[in-house]
Amino acid sequence: MSKETVDTYKANWWSRLTQSRYFVYILVSPLFLILFAYVIYPFYTTFVQSFAGDDKLANYTKFFSLESTANLEALWNSFYISVISVVCCAIVGVAMAFLLERYDFPGRRILSVLVLVPMALPPLVGVLSFTFLYGESGIFPRLFQQLLSLEDVPFSLKGIWGVIVVHTFTMYTYFYLTASAAIKGLDPSLEEAATSLGASRIRVWRKIILPMLTPSLIASSLLVFMVSMASYTAPLMFGVERTMTMQIYLSRTNGNLDMAATQSTILSIVSITFLLIMRWYQNRRNYQNLSKGVSVHRSEVSSKPLKYLAVALSFIGTLILILPILVLVLISFSKDGAWTIQILPTEYTLDHYKALFTDERTWRPIWNSLQMGFIATVGNIIFGVAAAYAMVRLSFKGKTMLDILITIPWALPGTVVAVNLIAAFSTESVFTFNQVLIGSFWILPLAYFIRHLPLVFRSTSASLMQLDQSVEEASRSLGATWWYTFRKIVIPLTLSGVLAGTLLAFVQSIGEFVASILIYNTSTIPLSVAIFQKLYAFKFGTACAYGVLQIILILIVLIISERLSKGSAGSAI
Repeated sequence: MSKETVDTYKANWWSRLTQSRYFVYILVSPLFLILFAYVIYPFYTTFVQSFAGDDKLANYTKFFSLESTANLEALWNSFYISVISVVCCAIVGVAMAFLLERYDFPGRRILSVLVLVPMALPPLVGVLSFTFLYGESGIFPRLFQQLLSLEDVPFSLKGIWGVIVVHTFTMYTYFYLTASAAIKGLDPSLEEAATSLGASRIRVWRKIILPMLTPSLIASSLLVFMVSMASYTAPLMFGVERTMTMQIYLSRTNGNLDMAATQSTILSIVSITFLLIMRWYQNRRNYQNLSKGVSVHRSEVSSKPLKYLAVALSFIGTLILILPILVLVLISFSKDGAWTIQILPTEYTLDHYKALFTDERTWRPIWNSLQMGFIATVGNIIFGVAAAYAMVRLSFKGKTMLDILITIPWALPGTVVAVNLIAAFSTESVFTFNQVLIGSFWILPLAYFIRHLPLVFRSTSASLMQLDQSVEEASRSLGATWWYTFRKIVIPLTLSGVLAGTLLAFVQSIGEFVASILIYNTSTIPLSVAIFQKLYAFKFGTACAYGVLQIILILIVLIISERLSKGSAGSAI
């Protein structure tokens, strides 16, 4: 058989294969395989382990037992904290959105920039700053204790209410972002018509404004509830042991892996349930603005007393928003061990910042995080872009399932992801090429890959949806292959969205603490765990220097991501 005949046969065979209706399943099968291996299989292993022992239901019986109520208290506390966090975040976020979008007053511009500052604080660093500011040994409690000549501090953040305050400060941005977008689209003619017909301001709010904001409020509520249920850092720092994430951590560190698996399974069910509710609601027909009026314009505050009040409140609001970062910067220059009972540190040094890049032991966690974050992010790019293209451009059965499977790791708490990986990969497995991953270098990059995959997937999907498919069809009609079209047209035109998601995934990997604390080893200590260790060794200066480095990196990434995605990076998340 001649070479020409062989080439013709191969070309015909490839053409028949690519035109087959089953070819798409060949393309998407690796995506399902990876999700099965590293999302479903670990979750299934944890689920099976929760039924370990002769009495298959022993762990669940113990969990729901009224004789030892620690687990039930943890479940109730997590639920209670999440509900109160939703209410507080809604009040702060919607009020800020309405204030900044509907009124123009002195200080509005700077406040509208600083209102997003909490997004630049990694969870551990954010809680750390609140502890230094308002904790029992914090700056403000000590200040008022000295001013009032008291034996004890008059107030401090601790316990459940400390957790709720931190949640409110760090999570109100979810409500603010969605409410701001909704308020911008409100038609003022609807309110004017209602007012002209005699409706009071309260009735206008109740009958017009709130219904129009309902889709945004419900989506944000479900999101905040889900994130609050997964919260680990705030309960850890404020000493609230009776939450689900803390109970999982305690069970794991005490060697009770079966109970940790049970607790993880129950928390996973709660988290996935709320994820499905959120997806169901977002797919429903929402309230829509069908009028033809223009969007709302800001009203200038004309009253002098109100202007003075606005200036004062803007100053207070600005101070509250930037204080957590300012206190971290201040303490990062303090000498380790020199700040004990004083209100502010008394001795300062530049040694912590010098050590970040010159001392091998100090630099090692930074290098570890950069290495592991880079590896995880490369995996996120390859898989996330492929999955996004399959979801947006290909037609096949199981698209909804693929979307849910990719989103599940984002809904699962970091503690649950870590427990799932421990349960699945503590022994040799075909998915790890007969290697034990727990205790190895690769377990942390795998955890980061799983946790942050949705960031690249969502950001790329958003860019692909904005790309007209006719551009690709024109390229193919001119004789270009699919691969050539993908490389030369699809990737360049969607690159901004891909890079936005990639940068966010990378910086999240560097700051990941919740999953890291359960599966790191001495040779792979990441930056977040190093901060935690320095804090508990009373090396506050070094811990805060690490924290400032994280904040700077996150701020740079957020600015670049927003510019690349033209403001769509936040919505993609």
